[in-house]
Amino acid sequence: MQSNDERLLGQSPQALVDSLPAKVSEPMLKWASMLPDAPAVRDHLGRQLSYGQLAQAVRAAQAQLVVQGVCAGDRIMLVNENCVPLLVVILALSEIGAWPVVVNARMAEAELEKIRAHCEPRLMLYFLDSDAAEQLWSNAASRPEDGYRVFDIANGKVGVRQLTVHPAHDEVSLAEKGVFTLIYTTGTTGDPKGVMLTHRNVLYVAAVSSALRGLQSDDTVYLVLPVSHVFGISAVFLASIYVGAELVLSDRFEPALAMKAMREHAVTGVVGVPAMFAKLVDYIRDESSRGDLSPTADLPALRFMYSGGAPLDPAIKQKTEKVFGLPLLNGYGMTESGPTICQVRFNEPLDNCSVGKPLPGLDIRVVGNDGQDVAAGEVGELQVRGPNVMLGYYRNPQATAAVLDTAGYLNTGDLVRLDEEGNVHIAGRTKELIIHSGFNVYPPEVEGVISKHPEVLLCAVLGESVEGNEQVVAWIQRTAGSQLQAPELFEFIKPQLTAYKRPSRIVFAEQLPTAPSGKVLKHKLKQL
Repeated sequence: MQSNDERLLGQSPQALVDSLPAKVSEPMLKWASMLPDAPAVRDHLGRQLSYGQLAQAVRAAQAQLVVQGVCAGDRIMLVNENCVPLLVVILALSEIGAWPVVVNARMAEAELEKIRAHCEPRLMLYFLDSDAAEQLWSNAASRPEDGYRVFDIANGKVGVRQLTVHPAHDEVSLAEKGVFTLIYTTGTTGDPKGVMLTHRNVLYVAAVSSALRGLQSDDTVYLVLPVSHVFGISAVFLASIYVGAELVLSDRFEPALAMKAMREHAVTGVVGVPAMFAKLVDYIRDESSRGDLSPTADLPALRFMYSGGAPLDPAIKQKTEKVFGLPLLNGYGMTESGPTICQVRFNEPLDNCSVGKPLPGLDIRVVGNDGQDVAAGEVGELQVRGPNVMLGYYRNPQATAAVLDTAGYLNTGDLVRLDEEGNVHIAGRTKELIIHSGFNVYPPEVEGVISKHPEVLLCAVLGESVEGNEQVVAWIQRTAGSQLQAPELFEFIKPQLTAYKRPSRIVFAEQLPTAPSGKVLKHKLKQL
């Protein structure tokens, strides 16, 4: 008898892996041949392409890049915010076998320079629809040592910076191993590392996650997650293209713009980070209270909502489900796993914040400090092996060996436990574990309690070293118009958490720092 996963996949996991295309651009070309008039992509500037037009734009961009000397194994930095020309170039580079190094245009120039120096790209492309990218382009073009020109790609202006590249033999062999892209980690504890993801890595995630999401060719998916982030490029962009769905792109998240786009374009699916859903709910409630928005008539007709990229608080899940009348389904992964490791199946929603079962075809183990499997239900460090696990860190064998063992298991650095049904529950990062008075405190548990307060929009819990101990500190961003103060919040928390788990301090901030993906940047809070 087929399992639920096999029914959703339409075949066994191994058969699916064996049937994956060689390049991420192939599913797009298939749909261009089968359904050339079907809508493929549109963006916030009104550009829209059918699958047939998308294929033509990809071929034209491919020709432009080849004339610039781009060949297999070349690194091409794409300084971007979400737009149709960006997707066209990524697919064109797939056809060539060159590697897109996608970086967000809102990065600091010094951060971009670190990545450029490490990956040594042949070209840097600046997508000039973005004000941030245009500023970076202007700064770069003032330096006379490189070549500069502006191309038109898919009705968008793209600045091209030609760099001197010395041949490197390792890229030839890596290209033969199927490298598709380099995604640089944020580098919060040192220089950023370039994660080498292969075509097989991301196609496996695209194929499996789309099936487990129930994604179909007649769906329209809202893509506001940055395509410069692995979550956006793999689990949303490529997953949607894989099944022939339509993508509606936005270059940044603003609740009012998101609601407008989702209504106007009849969006059926949205994938985002928890902070995005929290802000959407806050916006809808605020507009409804003023009579500017009807909670029933003006909501988009969504069929599914998925959260990932950061821990999902129970309060955010409950508030979102109440407003939209749909389950908010959860998932989990990391850049090094392309990204998805676990995902709640659309036809098996959960009433808790578990990230669901591992993707079919993956091997996982949960180990203790001694490297041995922990007892059932106990917390341990998650390790995973399968078709989504990265090839390694680019030009960094030492860092690769530190996280990938000889058996192919990736050490995620995340603490988890498995319940009786095999669902994975995230306890926290090993590096974020707080040891207060000898007791383990897992930040997601504390954040989950605090987020239940109706006037808490976002929160982040961190450990703070004090003499001989570590104390729990909670950073809070309040909902619009809230005057919530620490004493009231302390009283709310007290009956719900054991004494050693309660925050020693509560700090309010007008805006918690977030990455372009919407994830709260705890390392920036630590710096404060």
